[in-house]
Amino acid sequence: MKKFYSLLASSLLLVGILTGCGSQGSNNKTTNEPVEITISAAASLQESLEELQKTYEKEHDNIKIIYNFGGSGALQQQIIKGAPVDLFFSAAEDKFDELVKNGLIDQQQGTDLLANELVLIVPKKNEKHIQSFEDLTKADKIAVGTPESVPAGKYGVETLTNMKLWEDVASKVVYTKDVRQVLTYTETENVDAGMVYKTDALVSDKVDVVATAQGDTHTPIIYPVGVIKDSKHAKEAEDFYNYLQSDTAMKVFKKYGFQGAH
Repeated sequence: MKKFYSLLASSLLLVGILTGCGSQGSNNKTTNEPVEITISAAASLQESLEELQKTYEKEHDNIKIIYNFGGSGALQQQIIKGAPVDLFFSAAEDKFDELVKNGLIDQQQGTDLLANELVLIVPKKNEKHIQSFEDLTKADKIAVGTPESVPAGKYGVETLTNMKLWEDVASKVVYTKDVRQVLTYTETENVDAGMVYKTDALVSDKVDVVATAQGDTHTPIIYPVGVIKDSKHAKEAEDFYNYLQSDTAMKVFKKYGFQGAH
């Protein structure tokens, strides 16, 4: 009888161990969590990229796209300092080229994708009656992105300098953290005018475009995109990078006012 109880106890112990293992195994079971890829992109790309995100995620349920929008220079500095980014979509070639030069982006994994135009915007009321770049002398405040970190600001200063207007308006300039802040300041009439990309102006019904900068007054406005070399999700990042170059994606970009860079 003792032997029987001993065998019974051993059997129950073994069942317990196996059950425990089974339940532990189910707790550690691999989940089907989507892979998150982080894209640092120029603020001017927000609407077009958010639309593309919906389409792409619908077709790739294993992918979750996280965007970090801002001034291209600020985003570039974050990447240089080690921010975990998989893809960089810049509004300026020099910011992008710096990462290639530093070995953070492989030149083979980058391309000039889009082009844009620089425009002068005013609030709907336009109380200062600004109709041209020359009329900026009438303004009290002009919003421009900080040139060191916001490419639109750099292009803006170049334009005003080449038009021989910079010295007359420099004291009126209010610098912003990105091109979307220029748009907001102008919409809310905190400034009399602002300089943004054509694509930014198109998403607002609270401003009017009164002038477009001539192409020869500033550096060409080109948007390069590329995969970060140390990406932990290189395969997924490369797939989205290729998708951004597809006809489907280019139609969306053109809908928002962008042109192809080539």
